[in-house]
Amino acid sequence: MKVGVLALQGAFKLHVKALEQFGVEAIEVRNLENFNSVEALIIPGGESTTMSFLLESTGMFEAIKESSAEGMPILGTCAGMILLSSKITDGRSDQNPLGLVNIETRRNGYGRQIDSFESDLSIKGFDRSFRGIFIRAPLVEKVGSEVEVLAEVNNRPVMCKQGSVLVTSFHPELADDTRIHTEFLEMLSKS
Repeated sequence: MKVGVLALQGAFKLHVKALEQFGVEAIEVRNLENFNSVEALIIPGGESTTMSFLLESTGMFEAIKESSAEGMPILGTCAGMILLSSKITDGRSDQNPLGLVNIETRRNGYGRQIDSFESDLSIKGFDRSFRGIFIRAPLVEKVGSEVEVLAEVNNRPVMCKQGSVLVTSFHPELADDTRIHTEFLEMLSKS
């Protein structure tokens, strides 16, 4: 099983480390050749505008959309959630989201770096709470009817799933808890 972690920019190393705990071959995806060698993809936190431009310049933007349409499991965390959303309400006019989850997001919706916080999340299907770590986290402003909301903070979605795409506005790789990565790998084993 080969799982890619987008490594163009952002916080990808801890996702690689989390995958390696499961004995999964984690591939740092930096180009189309790397991407074409994996069965699933994690899009980590980072700077969503920069990541968007790099996806387009490397040719991976369309490849990710096509692979998702064929059922490739994708996990997007923080900036990954923004990139996978259908609309970025405060994005630059030249920034294109992948549109793989029918949600509208606002970058840094919970505030700046100083406003970062942690919250015990009740996640659908989990037997105990998960400690969510929110750093300049995106805010989900709208959710389409085909999207399953798996967790909320103050009645706002922070974890959603649509088909084979799972997104979080928090950083599961920073928690001492691998259940979200486990959930993601289970999606791969079922695909």
